[in-house]
Amino acid sequence: MSSETSPLLNYRLYNVAGGFAESCVAASQEEVAVSQQDDSRKLSTFFGVVVPTVLSMFSIVIFMRVGFVIGQAGFLQSLLMLVVAYIIVSLTVLSVCAISTNGAVKGGGAYFMISRTLGPEFGGSIGLMFFLANVCSCAVYILGLVEAILDVFGELPNAADTETRGIHVLPQNYLYDVLYASSILFLCLLVCLVGAQIYARTSFLIFLVVHIVLITIVVSFFAVSPKTILIVKQSGNESRIIYTNYTGFSTATLKKNLMDDYSVDYTTNYMMTFATVFAVMFNGCTGIMAGSNMSGDLKNPSYSIPKGTVIAVIYTFLVYLLLFFLVSFTCDRALLKGDYIFFRQINVWPPFVVIGVYAASLSASMSTLIGASRILHALARDDLFGVILAPAKRTSMTGNPWVAVLYTWLMVQSVLFAGKLNTIAGIVTIFFLMAYAAVDLACLALEWASAPNFRPTFQLFSWHTCLLGIISCLVMMFLINPAYASCGIVVMLILLVVIHYRSPTSSWGYISQALIFHQVRKYLLLLDIRKEHVKFWRPQILLMVANPRTSAQLITFINDLKKGGLFVLGHVEIGDLDTLPTDPIQPQYNFWLSLVDKLNVKAFVDLTLSPTVRQGVQHLLRITGLGGMKPNTLVLGFYDHCVPEDYFLCDPAFKDAKENDHFGVDIASLQAHFPPVRDGETSRSLTEAEYVAIISDALKMQKNVCLARYFFTMNKKDLFAKKRPERVSIDVWPLNLLRPDSTNYVDMCSLFLLQMACVLTMVVSWKGARLRIFLCIESGDDSWIKKEEKLRELLDKLRIKATIKIVTWDDVVSLHWQSRLSGEEHEAARHSSGDPSALISDEYLRAANRMVLDQGFHTAVRFLYLPRPPADAARSQRYLEQLDILTEGLGPTLLIHGLTPVTCTDL
Repeated sequence: MSSETSPLLNYRLYNVAGGFAESCVAASQEEVAVSQQDDSRKLSTFFGVVVPTVLSMFSIVIFMRVGFVIGQAGFLQSLLMLVVAYIIVSLTVLSVCAISTNGAVKGGGAYFMISRTLGPEFGGSIGLMFFLANVCSCAVYILGLVEAILDVFGELPNAADTETRGIHVLPQNYLYDVLYASSILFLCLLVCLVGAQIYARTSFLIFLVVHIVLITIVVSFFAVSPKTILIVKQSGNESRIIYTNYTGFSTATLKKNLMDDYSVDYTTNYMMTFATVFAVMFNGCTGIMAGSNMSGDLKNPSYSIPKGTVIAVIYTFLVYLLLFFLVSFTCDRALLKGDYIFFRQINVWPPFVVIGVYAASLSASMSTLIGASRILHALARDDLFGVILAPAKRTSMTGNPWVAVLYTWLMVQSVLFAGKLNTIAGIVTIFFLMAYAAVDLACLALEWASAPNFRPTFQLFSWHTCLLGIISCLVMMFLINPAYASCGIVVMLILLVVIHYRSPTSSWGYISQALIFHQVRKYLLLLDIRKEHVKFWRPQILLMVANPRTSAQLITFINDLKKGGLFVLGHVEIGDLDTLPTDPIQPQYNFWLSLVDKLNVKAFVDLTLSPTVRQGVQHLLRITGLGGMKPNTLVLGFYDHCVPEDYFLCDPAFKDAKENDHFGVDIASLQAHFPPVRDGETSRSLTEAEYVAIISDALKMQKNVCLARYFFTMNKKDLFAKKRPERVSIDVWPLNLLRPDSTNYVDMCSLFLLQMACVLTMVVSWKGARLRIFLCIESGDDSWIKKEEKLRELLDKLRIKATIKIVTWDDVVSLHWQSRLSGEEHEAARHSSGDPSALISDEYLRAANRMVLDQGFHTAVRFLYLPRPPADAARSQRYLEQLDILTEGLGPTLLIHGLTPVTCTDL
């Protein structure tokens, strides 16, 4: 590092990372044999949680930051900063304790808790940021330790006296600095390769050394007599000598140190403020996850993590408070602001403080190295980044992820060659704060979801503490550095999107589903059907599907037609549960849901088991949906005996058997589950009388009915191809063609037809289609102008943009039975038949069919009026024959009978 920033600026920088020595020491011992798990989980609460957490929260800050904070902010503001900082970290501690006591915590620590609660996207993005933060932190700590060593033992070329030269024996330049740093990193590597147990023992030794040094510091305040201390300030080539005092315990000194006195920081030449000093103070208090991140090596994580973390937080707070008090009572402000390593000046034996700095730096280096390797191993085990991290899954016989350790060592070594980490050290702070916020978010989500299985044994938390923790972490991020905070959030979002689109398979459970369930239940209770209004009507469709191989195009079309309404795919399985050992319906849901994903439609699936299709449809019409979200429209495929082409064999996406569904149902399994439809299969499973009875049942239940024909011929890519010279049209025939005497174009059913066609034109993919409405007139009828004006006026009121087409149908209507009989014969025939439609001839129907077909001009879909089925079940076959003749060869056609009001002219 450059001489302008050494040594104390770098102390400050790696202290910024120093609060993060906890840095996710994660051990992902996933699904190993029980005996092996017992062998690898050996750490107790004290060694596995208390020791690393205390070291992380002390780090080098305990020796380097206390004087800086008191000197700049004064005793009162320093106490305020300490209390506020510990309140912020304590809020996250409460969340960590709650999650860790809610179930078995495996290796991975904070990453494990976040990923298993918020899902792989958040877990993977935060986990990777944890890893990078630990890598950079390790490099910063090592370079800082090198600076501290060279400050005492490095060569001073301009030094004159022989005694000084005898101490400063280590040569200094870029290559030597990298060599020293690499040697320290290699020592840390050897410790981490052996395993977590030797790391714990090493940490305990460092723990003892740090506390011995702290004891000497405390004792020094009482044992060392007041004295004058000389401070040499170097400014360019000139040296300035400042005389300051260690006064011993003095109320006068305390009074001088009570209030703030912000000035220029001699290590950075920046003017200090409350915010900048608080950021420095806060970074020294953030080591709270060091213990929880050792979860993979703890004997009892759910017990050790909350107990050890709380003990460590309380203990470190008391130590900081004691040091703040002692320093404010005994040290002149000039000493505190002029020498941040003043503990060395007043210690009973000055080398003690140097040893403490070295020990704390070495501990932080090992902690971050082993922490980064455990995070990498956990990410590799979860397969969030594919083959890139696959080798990092390997472990030794004792469960130590040695390959992940080597990966991490190489990355830290590469960072060491950079030599300067000022920028990286700053953004590392943001990464860790984001992780703390993510833990609070995970706990908040679990609490808000009100999941019955979220019952942690640690109860000293609430959603208020979680929310305050999130807000506090976010505020601190932007208080420390707004630019780095924004950069960190952007990086997290990018990683989140990348992992989301990779669609990792996980069985961890998604808190989003629990939250959605919780909120949907609330809103469904608020959705009162008594408050429905026609202004806000929308189609809520139940589409009955026998086999999706022949219905895929219809499914996608109805998905366009739903206009944000409910869309349910219904299917009836023939059978009797009394005669079956198990319910055959439940295993089928996964295949149907995978089909919905593959077709990319927004639909629910509802299946039922029934002795007949008719009874099954009745069941679905009654029970499908919940509260105010229930189907109001039934859509059936047309009853004919044609066998459409198999969509699974025609569509390229279904031919590719390599792509897997998110939940394990691949395309080959999907094709095997839905067998090809054979000729005559429909007629065997559903009779004509039963089919017509289903229509009648739906109308009796006040459901609108749509019959769809020829939709297997629809190809939207061809319809809306850019090279197509003409716009496609949507044709609406609002007249009941089986009752030409009924010339009312504005009855309930006609308005329903217009509404459904208009809904289709509002869909983005159908915006290029034009809407055409056909008005049938006879040559001698002079009232057709009034009918057109009335229809156009209605369209204007309904805000429907459409072209009205006038069709003269004398040749067609002349074939109708009413036109061939006199008035008396007409009445006699109508009363004798009981059903006027029974008198309609096939000749008339074919003529009407030709008329509709002749008016087609680049027609994409036709909407026709569906007559009511006959009351006499014996007339069912004739009714279907008439519909068959009327719609033969028309292409995609929707026959609609609407019962409910769907349009409104009011605002």
